[in-house]
Amino acid sequence: MKPLIRAEGITFGYTDKVVLRDIDFDIAEGEIVTLLGPNGCGKSTLIKIILGLLRPGKGTVFFNGTNIAHVTAKSLAREIAYVPQIHKSSFPYSVIDVVLMGRIPHKTFFFRYSNEDMDIAHDALERLSIPHLAERPYTDISGGERQLTLIARALAQGARTFIMDEPASGLDYGNQLRLLEQIINLSREGYTFIKSTHSPEHALWVADRAIMIKGGVIVADGACDDVISNERLFHLYNARVNVMKLNGSLRVCVPESICGCMAFGATG
Repeated sequence: MKPLIRAEGITFGYTDKVVLRDIDFDIAEGEIVTLLGPNGCGKSTLIKIILGLLRPGKGTVFFNGTNIAHVTAKSLAREIAYVPQIHKSSFPYSVIDVVLMGRIPHKTFFFRYSNEDMDIAHDALERLSIPHLAERPYTDISGGERQLTLIARALAQGARTFIMDEPASGLDYGNQLRLLEQIINLSREGYTFIKSTHSPEHALWVADRAIMIKGGVIVADGACDDVISNERLFHLYNARVNVMKLNGSLRVCVPESICGCMAFGATG
């Protein structure tokens, strides 16, 4: 079976700096893949290359076997949706207006939203359990609600592949958990996710696979339980942690400096 997304030999840089070097990976349809790495390692640059927003100096990204350099931005947007880090709009659009923006890749230059577009947008809000926000100003809702609105916009876009750049950044703990829950729910429906994060635990909890990047190169790629280890996290972040199991299954990362973790039933 051919991969949904394939990166071959991706290299990108500027005159005085190489940002990514010889990046290779395949991603299957329905996978949840997490990009892990410290600030400045190249995660966001890689995301922009997959989205077609940046052209690599060398290498190719394929989507469904087609070089994305040969695909129009509108066509690619029908296949891949981008969910950015949480942000504030400068204009008081209503939530439903923000979600309707996901329909733009399906429109001509001069367009008016149809009844079908409205139905799709409202259905997206229903699926994320936020239909009550439809007429609220996007600028007035909470950070977690904004992030769910952006996911609803991606659903309305009709794409089956979501690329998320640190989607939990700036969210409180409860909203982080609700976001992860929605990712799991959509994955069960066959959606594909590529998301960057600074939290190894988020990868352990929801992802099928982790790609670790440091200094612009992939240093590990595999099932989260296999590649997220004490040694690799130290190499990646220069932080000493113990990756431990709770109740024999759920894995958490505990700083070595915190004592008494065994009292909570954790094992190495």
